[in-house]
Amino acid sequence: MTKQKRSKATPTTDGMPIDLALQGGGAHGAFTWGVLDRLLEEPWLRIEGISGTSAGAMNAAVLADGLARGGVDTAKAALEDFWRRVSDAALLSPFRRSPLDVLLGRWTLDTSPMFIAFDLAARLFSPYDLNPQGRNPLTEVLEASIDFDRLHEAPVRLFVTATNVRTGSGRVFRNADITPEVLLASACLPTLFQAVEIDGEPYWDGGFAGNPTITPLVRECASDDIVLVQINPVERAGTPRTAQEIANRVNEVSFNATLLKELRMIAVLREVANPGNCEGALWARTRIHRIATEAMTQLGYSSKLNAEWDFLCMLRDEGRRSAETFLQEQAPNLGKRCSVDLDAVT
Repeated sequence: MTKQKRSKATPTTDGMPIDLALQGGGAHGAFTWGVLDRLLEEPWLRIEGISGTSAGAMNAAVLADGLARGGVDTAKAALEDFWRRVSDAALLSPFRRSPLDVLLGRWTLDTSPMFIAFDLAARLFSPYDLNPQGRNPLTEVLEASIDFDRLHEAPVRLFVTATNVRTGSGRVFRNADITPEVLLASACLPTLFQAVEIDGEPYWDGGFAGNPTITPLVRECASDDIVLVQINPVERAGTPRTAQEIANRVNEVSFNATLLKELRMIAVLREVANPGNCEGALWARTRIHRIATEAMTQLGYSSKLNAEWDFLCMLRDEGRRSAETFLQEQAPNLGKRCSVDLDAVT
């Protein structure tokens, strides 16, 4: 699909269009909430398209619905309301920090008796054994937070990735296709939840196939600037030695693999694309930017299941700080040049 391009040397009166690529990562998605909360405060920016996976997809849908319903202030309130509902839904969750971790101010669940028991049980039993009803508490949260009929007509273009269990390939859902089931599928970790059936096909977490998928933003949106909000660390110092460290690093590597592959493809296409060719021009003009934080290296896999409100607010505040740093240091690059060294990243 060909997209119409426009000149963006300086911000336009209706805002400089940008696209967002939002990674998934369970409760760590509250970091993305903070990033979005800060970016929405910039009147010279206009979000045109968002590609999201898992928590990134939910953030994207809540944001797009909020903008369609009442603009920036409504979108900011909708994001806070969504994460508050997530936290409230987890009040009775067995995954709680141990008293020692609470005392020491650590957010990990690595020493939580229930998390350890679940982690061991998941190696022997599936969600079909442990949760035969297929209940997912996020179902009610999504239905209460998003008007999906309005979302289908929202001006922000959405691209949500889920992984087809049968084929192993990713499927990208667009506004008109997005339902609560699509968002649940995009966040469906196979050790936690039963596969979500859509159009007769079972789906798992989109992170296995695209975390997030960037190609639709390049091909179907007018903006040349894509801001990646990355919550899974690419690099981590040292060699994992404990079982928890190994499991955590395996999770990070696997959920970054598809993203790094796509960034590598973009780097190559930017070098070899023929700007005189319509398709080649899309890739040649694509500019990648990134918002991330070293703070995520202090968190492990288990904390992605920690939905305590104080933890979510801490991540939100870190997201706002990271977005502020991005705006101060990289905003001049928007509309002009790629601010990410793709060769170094990939």
